[in-house]
Amino acid sequence: MIEARHLRVLRAVSTTGSFSAAARELGCTQPAVSQQMKALEASVGTTLLIRTGREMRLTQAGEALVRHASGILAGLTAAEEEVAAIAGLRAGRVRLVSFPSGSSTLVPGALAALRAAHPGTRVSLVEAEPPRSVEMLREGDCDIALAFRYGSCGAEWEDLVVRPLLTDRLIGLVPEGHRLAGEDAVGIAELADESWIAGCPRCRRQLVEVCEESGFTPRIDFATDDYPAVVGLVGAGLGVAVLPELAIESVRPKGVRTVTVEPAVEREIVALTLPDLAQVPAVAATLDRLSLAAAR
Repeated sequence: MIEARHLRVLRAVSTTGSFSAAARELGCTQPAVSQQMKALEASVGTTLLIRTGREMRLTQAGEALVRHASGILAGLTAAEEEVAAIAGLRAGRVRLVSFPSGSSTLVPGALAALRAAHPGTRVSLVEAEPPRSVEMLREGDCDIALAFRYGSCGAEWEDLVVRPLLTDRLIGLVPEGHRLAGEDAVGIAELADESWIAGCPRCRRQLVEVCEESGFTPRIDFATDDYPAVVGLVGAGLGVAVLPELAIESVRPKGVRTVTVEPAVEREIVALTLPDLAQVPAVAATLDRLSLAAAR
């Protein structure tokens, strides 16, 4: 019989490439990992891993089992959460992953309201940008992913439950003494000759696309995922930037002026979960609180 703990170990070995690395990730010993893999191979009646040099490689059977492991583990998590939440959310647990500007603006109010209403529900938070946060959700490493996207991405999230939260517009940042600092609205083409400071990889790609549609390629001299660092670099006169409104709310802009950028660029902020997890009361309650926080 295949056990969930064996699947977790197999997935860790597949991801890390060795028993020792998997043991470090799982917080156990290397012999324990080896023993569990032997037990799993005995259960399925075939070899799942072979050693090539210092690394472990999956056999065809191992690859097939790993492909199914994430869905199986996500289903087990959903079952555990639903059972724990039967008694009116007194023992619920939600693992939330969010991008940084969401963590500092939407998440605090939502979790405070959730704790006030359901003090027995525990919520943990880690930060990750999409698409990594969405991968974590699909891999069973979180229950809700706060994510964003620019425009329509077709079938990107078609297998997930999507809770729209808000539309977040990108705002231009220029140094206080900049020639356009006093303008209410600025065409992005007016910044074609500027040095640019770019944000996270997804925002960076969007910036390049928008600028190229306006007839130029931005010269990106600085790139950082840290929004206060972006503001600091602009404030020091080292360039211009565009940031989401949520990001600007989460920092105290010093030495910069905000301007409306045309054409308007917006990102859609959403909360994502798996269909099975959406039925779990603690997850549903957290989604509701995130919606209320976004509405405010």
